[in-house]
Parts: sequence; C-alpha cells; structure tokens
Amino acid sequence: MPVCPDTGIAYDRAGPTGGTPVLLVHAGVADRRMWEPQWAELTRRHDVVRLDLRGFGESTSRPAAPFAHHDDVAATLAALGAERAHVVGCSFGAGVAVETALEHPDLVASLLLVAPGGSLMTEMSPELRRFFDAEREAMDRGDLDAAVQANLDWWVDGPQRGADAARSEVRDLVATMQRRAFEVTADWDDVEEVELDPPTGERLGEVTVPTLVLEGGLDIPTIGVAARDVAAQVPGARHEVWPDTAHLPSLERPEDFRALLEEWLAEVSGS
Repeated sequence: MPVCPDTGIAYDRAGPTGGTPVLLVHAGVADRRMWEPQWAELTRRHDVVRLDLRGFGESTSRPAAPFAHHDDVAATLAALGAERAHVVGCSFGAGVAVETALEHPDLVASLLLVAPGGSLMTEMSPELRRFFDAEREAMDRGDLDAAVQANLDWWVDGPQRGADAARSEVRDLVATMQRRAFEVTADWDDVEEVELDPPTGERLGEVTVPTLVLEGGLDIPTIGVAARDVAAQVPGARHEVWPDTAHLPSLERPEDFRALLEEWLAEVSGS
C-alpha cells in the first residue's frame, strides 16, 4: 500500500505515464475501493490515481492541526509529480474536487462530478434530514450497525426504493467502506476541517475548466438540487441524468460509467 510521505494519504497509481493523469476521489460513504470496477480497464489506457481522503480507508493519519481535503489532494499530486489532473469526484468527493479547482486552479484540467454532495449541497430536504437524524441517533447509542444501515438505506438504495438482491454486492462493499470510516475517525471529534469562505456553492462561477455533472434520478432530492445548481452556475458545464440510479452510479452501472468517463476524457483531452 503506497502512502504519500508528505501527507499520509494512501493511494494507488497505475497505467501509462506521459499524459495528464486522472484522479479519482471517492464518496463519503466509501474509499478508493469504490473505483475497483473501473480500475483495470481505465489503467490500460490512462495514468490513474485513486486515493483515500484523510479519515477514510487506509489514510488513517490523525491531523495535528486543522486540515482541508483539497490541500491533501494538491500536496499528494505534487508529491507524485503530477502538475495537472482530470479530476473525477463522487458525492463528498465531488465537493473536494470543486474545492481543489477553486483553491488550486492550475492543478485541475477538467471535472467529472458524480452525484455532487459535500460542500456542494445547499438545501436540507426532508429526506436528507431523516438520514442525518437516523445516523446521529444510531451513533449516539453506539450502534454502528444501525449507522451503517442508515447509509445503505439512503445512499445505496435511495429514498424511492428498498433493498434489492441485485444491489447486494454494492451494499456489502459500501457497508465495509463506511464502517471503516466510522472506525478510523471514532476519536476525531476534536479534529477541525477547514471550509472555504465564501462557501464552495457561492463560488461556482469561478470554475473555469470543462465540467460534466452526472445525477442519479433516484437520489436524495438535495443531490439533484446540487447537480442542477452546479450545471447552471459553472460556465459551460454539462448535466446528464441517469434516471434508474441513485447516489452511486459508478457502482450501479460500472461499465456504463467507465464508458462515460472514457468519452469525457477523450473529449477534454482532444483525442
């Protein structure tokens, strides 16, 4: 397992070098393992980096001072010798991707934002409130299983459908990754994460790179609002909706997502 000595961030890198790398930034219910369905094929043709954000997966280094995920991303890419990258972010990772484009604009060549969440969410829908309440109540009583289950119910299945055997592998993987994040950060209550000021959602007009937004039609409504806001406010951004997926399109339709990503990379790299 490679770990960046400058940041303590765990990562994988594979594929032919020489071009602009592709950086994969995972969702808040996941870690870098969420990109496994696309990894082998993508790395046949592209230089690809996937990392665990701090507090997820194998990035277990507890920060001694306030930190920002976008600074971790920038420092890790710099340590890898990557001057610029096509950044793909899912959910919370989409917020980190946009923050990186805002705070380190020379580093980002393009953005593919999947189910934009994290700092890109500006509306508290009733569904999102019910999720937060369910997760918090479970954590308050020390019921990690119930906290994980709340994440599966809302972020894998979504508010419009129940658990389905067809998604059992996705649910199992997300459960493993989410539980890992809970365990890693169990004693991080005093850790401070720096937020942008003004907030990310108020600075979308500053994003100048090609941007594609992918929304799942069965996702929590707050994410749909965020997706439409990003598409409307980032100059020239495109917006695509997959009506049959929820919050994790790359796991529900892995081959279709890889095809979309390959097409996007060809477009933004001019090949």
